[in-house]
Amino acid sequence: MRRSGFREGPVLVLGAAGVDIVGRSSAELQTGTSNPGSLRISHGGVARNVAENLAHLGTETILVTAVGDDPLGHQILARAEREGVDVGSAIIQPTMQTGAYLALLDHNGALSHGLDDMAVLAAITPQALRQRVALFHQASVLVMDANLPDASFQAAIELAADASLPVAVDPTTQSLCPRVRPHLGSLWLVSPNEREAEALLPGTAIGSDPARAVAAARQLVSIGAEMAMITLAEFGVGYAASQGSGHIPAVKIEIVDPTGAGDALLATVVFGLLNDIPPDEAVRLGVTAAALTLRTHDSVVPDLSLERLYDQLV
Repeated sequence: MRRSGFREGPVLVLGAAGVDIVGRSSAELQTGTSNPGSLRISHGGVARNVAENLAHLGTETILVTAVGDDPLGHQILARAEREGVDVGSAIIQPTMQTGAYLALLDHNGALSHGLDDMAVLAAITPQALRQRVALFHQASVLVMDANLPDASFQAAIELAADASLPVAVDPTTQSLCPRVRPHLGSLWLVSPNEREAEALLPGTAIGSDPARAVAAARQLVSIGAEMAMITLAEFGVGYAASQGSGHIPAVKIEIVDPTGAGDALLATVVFGLLNDIPPDEAVRLGVTAAALTLRTHDSVVPDLSLERLYDQLV
């Protein structure tokens, strides 16, 4: 597909790759005791999920991440490579273990508690990024999550600016938003959920109100982001861009597992915008990708394609 407004080149994805351990209770959760339910283990990490989704959509993608020199780390990189992601610039850290995400879902499939162990990403130092500066100049856009250390996140923003590279950021979690906030004015795209958006915009209350989400997205654009999307789980996505703003409702489905849905949304919107798809349609495609991900036990829909997205377009 033709790209206008972006230079030719792969999408550079920077951030977390690890293993997801997701447990879902089969009844109402009880604290302080064991709960019956189901457990699944899969490959995950925001950046890895985004990269694999982009590859499924036919986009040349480079993933810069860090994993341990352990079986899980090697398995994660091998799978990404099989799926078409270039992992040749990934860091294998021999003194640390591969990252992991532990999620506890209630019986409705909603996240109750989550725990991240992404200490291995400390291996992505500013020096390591500068050693990969050629990637920034070759890429069409940079997509990164906020799991990077502060200095590395700052270095990535600076390297992208030097390379005139548009930057899309997933703030990842509410506690990491202070890392993102100073850079809002230089972002091409930012994709927080409602709690992350409230942290990015202190004093703003969004809750599950689509109108407030759209207003907050407009506020993020007024700060300098070219486009902002605020995800509201079952209440859809509020978005704003220079071309307009709006709300895309979510598909009403039974949630199997919410892990990776936001990553599918971001990857698909990036794909759409790179390929001249208008923002409203790109977000609709993204919401459709998120809905498909909610129905799978994996963090990425294994047979995701543009044709399938249009077949089930929101």
